[in-house]
Amino acid sequence: MLVVVIGLAGCANDAPAEPAAPPPSAAGAAAAPPAAPEAPPGLPGMPAVADPRNIYAAAGAGMLSDAAKAATPLVFVPHTKSGEVWVIDPATFAVVGKYRPGGELQHVVPSYDMKTLYATDDITNKITPFDPVTGKPGADIPVIDPYNMYFTPDGRSAISVAEARKRLVFYDAQTWQEQETILTPDCAGIDHADFTPDGRTALFSCEFAGRMAVVDLTTRTLVRMIDMPTRNTTMGPQDVKMAPDGSVFYVADSQQNGLWVLDAAATKVIREIPTGHGAHGLYLSRDATRMFVTNRHEGSISVLDAYTGAQITKWTIPGGGSPDMGNVTADGTQLWLSGRYDNEIYVISTSDGRLITRIPVGNGPHGLCVWPQPGRYSLGHTGITR
Repeated sequence: MLVVVIGLAGCANDAPAEPAAPPPSAAGAAAAPPAAPEAPPGLPGMPAVADPRNIYAAAGAGMLSDAAKAATPLVFVPHTKSGEVWVIDPATFAVVGKYRPGGELQHVVPSYDMKTLYATDDITNKITPFDPVTGKPGADIPVIDPYNMYFTPDGRSAISVAEARKRLVFYDAQTWQEQETILTPDCAGIDHADFTPDGRTALFSCEFAGRMAVVDLTTRTLVRMIDMPTRNTTMGPQDVKMAPDGSVFYVADSQQNGLWVLDAAATKVIREIPTGHGAHGLYLSRDATRMFVTNRHEGSISVLDAYTGAQITKWTIPGGGSPDMGNVTADGTQLWLSGRYDNEIYVISTSDGRLITRIPVGNGPHGLCVWPQPGRYSLGHTGITR
């Protein structure tokens, strides 16, 4: 196993000055302006960006890959307290399966190729694969402290977000052989992430440090830390979402009751967006025009313009609740969320915010996965697809 030791170094720009533009021709016509620079190439091996104006363009309503089409529509609910995964039929809202892999199950994560779902357990250091066709579990796979899990945009590696150990552990995404480790000693509570459109940079939240960690995936090194303007260190930044046009990162901060907005290169915080008490999870509508923000401590969902961050409306769950993590259905009509502190699931209409139903579940529902999801590939978490 290769352990990457972090060292930050500056570099000087020694490039020579550009030559002066050539003089006008004898006829008096100015020389043609230089061609616009090409966008930097993506991470080698990753699929090309479908549309620079909407990096989620390939994850629109009903745009299922062949692997996703083979799946049975089901919702997988991991429980942190009871060590169970409950399986729900989204057509009838009935619980059709209960399995107990044990441990502290945090998230159900779709594999890069969308052929397997993994329930992550950060207490007994394992992931449990689920077959999306049958909805049943397979044999456990040893993985170090998988609080959360992502996949590099080229599909080569799975990344175990080892929260308790303050590190990222890379595995071969097929064989689960350990590859290398990035230590993140100043990132207490390393947790959620998202990726730049070119797949070369990942931004991870440090939930118990009030900061963000920026990781270069080409060199697999931690390149910098970014402190939030208000450093909430008991329940600080959590979920991360790249804007559809790649212009900014949105970062939910539960104690700040809203979002921080970081520049596209992940170098600084540029503004703040208030949403509601306990802002936590970030999800996009199928056309990527709206972003749903779960305000976990006030039982509401803020609906923002996904491009500008402007608030469109706010939906309040009747009778209250604790909306946490989940996703939007493949057809885009429903938002499914775990009620983490109320042992229930909320199914919400994405057209008007109406609570369609609430489903009682086990103890401590957390990162539920709605499956199948549209898209060409999965970057992990509860279904970040592009």
